Amino acid sequence: MAGAAHCSLQAKRLLLDPKFEGYKLSLEPLACYQLGLDAAVAEVQLRDDQYTLDHMRAFGMYNYLHLDSWYQDNVYYVDQFGRVMNLSVTLDTALQKPREVFRLPTDLTACDNRLCASMHFSSSTWVTLSDGTGRLYLIKSGKRGSSATEKWEIVFNEELGSPFIVAHSVSFVKSDAHSVAVLLLRVEKDELDTKGSGFHVTLEWVTIAKGKEGDHRYEIIKRRVLQGKSVPHYAAIEPSGDGLMIVSHKPFTSMQSESDELEENDEANVSNEKKDPLYYWQQTEDDVTITVHLPQDITRDDIKIHFSPDNICVTLKDQPPLMEGKLHSSVDHESCTWIIKEDKSLEISLIKKNEGCRWTELIVGDTRGEFIMDPSQCSEIAESLMHLTSEVMNPNPEKENPPCNAQELEECDAFLEDGASLSRFDGDTLKVTHIINLGSNQYLFSVVVNPKEMPCFCLRHDVDALLWQPHSDQPENMWEHIATFNALGYVQASKQDKKFMACAPDYSYAALCECMRRVFIYRQPTPLATVLYNRKEGRQVGQVAKQLVATLEANDPILGFQATSERLFVLTTKTLFLIKVNSGN
Repeated sequence: MAGAAHCSLQAKRLLLDPKFEGYKLSLEPLACYQLGLDAAVAEVQLRDDQYTLDHMRAFGMYNYLHLDSWYQDNVYYVDQFGRVMNLSVTLDTALQKPREVFRLPTDLTACDNRLCASMHFSSSTWVTLSDGTGRLYLIKSGKRGSSATEKWEIVFNEELGSPFIVAHSVSFVKSDAHSVAVLLLRVEKDELDTKGSGFHVTLEWVTIAKGKEGDHRYEIIKRRVLQGKSVPHYAAIEPSGDGLMIVSHKPFTSMQSESDELEENDEANVSNEKKDPLYYWQQTEDDVTITVHLPQDITRDDIKIHFSPDNICVTLKDQPPLMEGKLHSSVDHESCTWIIKEDKSLEISLIKKNEGCRWTELIVGDTRGEFIMDPSQCSEIAESLMHLTSEVMNPNPEKENPPCNAQELEECDAFLEDGASLSRFDGDTLKVTHIINLGSNQYLFSVVVNPKEMPCFCLRHDVDALLWQPHSDQPENMWEHIATFNALGYVQASKQDKKFMACAPDYSYAALCECMRRVFIYRQPTPLATVLYNRKEGRQVGQVAKQLVATLEANDPILGFQATSERLFVLTTKTLFLIKVNSGN
């Protein structure tokens, strides 16, 4: 991660509402429809040896209902007979029973250590499917959602080791060949981990491609593995198949082959041998001094130095520039000078344009130099930080800058030892290219807004919940803030029995469900038809955000939860509920 670019998420102020007043409980009735299932959902209970929090997050809290984002209001689940069942909704008052579109060839009950069956819709005509026993299926489905055009046909199936679930997949064309990249999630026993949970998490990135030159069979052309110590909150492959993004509590690293590691170590040793600084630099409030040790044969006439307000270029003889680039801050280029000292070193003096500005680097992005701090500067910095530390618990509480007292911190002030991070991995090297430390920005849920793009993820920012759309093809705008759910970050924290969260792809509402029966819906603020006044502030309220609560007529636990722009789909063991949230118009 040393070479990774450290980025940050930039929220759009126009999408934030600092004057949001909260949600008003609405008693408006919600149309709720229910369909009895012919056979129970193929739920897999955690075994005795699956006792860690990671097992619970990956498999115990698995969403058994799969939304097909390529087609409107189209959901799938797998029942206990291994049948993939589909419900496609066009009219709420004319609901059909879920229909079988595919049947897994293997007997699910015969495998003792199986996981839940999982699937992902790679494109409008391709599906990846796992039976939970360790076998992966690549299926050509035709146009889904209609019995006339939907026909699932296996084009590839192979045993890939220990059981896994499909986390994500994409379909793309590269070098005139169709490929499907699949992300497989496993929680595996780690014999070397004696102090932790005894397990590690692996993400296997498998690329399946169609053969060339008349060979129409699909085969695996690449397998790569990333390993971490926590189940990722979010893991998705870029639409082009060139990269991977992961949001996780603990970092993931690539598991390279031994030859790759040896090569990398050799390169590191070579680079370490050449690591002597090219130049040294110091600074005061007014100026910056650079020292460069010159070769023996260099004379004054061989040195060419060009100063400009924001750049510097130093050249020796006819060689490539020794130092060149944009300075950390502007200088008075007409006052800048240089001399050759008695010890045959070159000394360059830069006069700062902004006096008192402390430079964190000399040339932007240049790590070949070494900063030497003056002893007086060290003592000055230490003195400015002195009020933060003390051997006495609170020696002088009346002082202007009282010391930090750890006993005064509340639970909400505590940060986890390893903060969550968002990382982008390169598809060829499996090295981290971009990383964002999410800190206290809690991950909430993910949603597909546009199936041709990567899934969006929702993070808590203060009390709000902000929705972010990754753009892998836009390096300058790789994560875009596209929507805000006011106060949802605060509201969801109070729901201790919360199991799933989701939002409409058009951002019109967010919803969460508890483990049993209750569903909470939070609409975006809408204009009022009647006049309403805020009595405390004596002003008219222009719009209000509504909270709605639906209670399902079921005693079975909720196993699946999906949201579309019009409806909420809630799956229990034996029933599929549809809640009409928005009208079609």
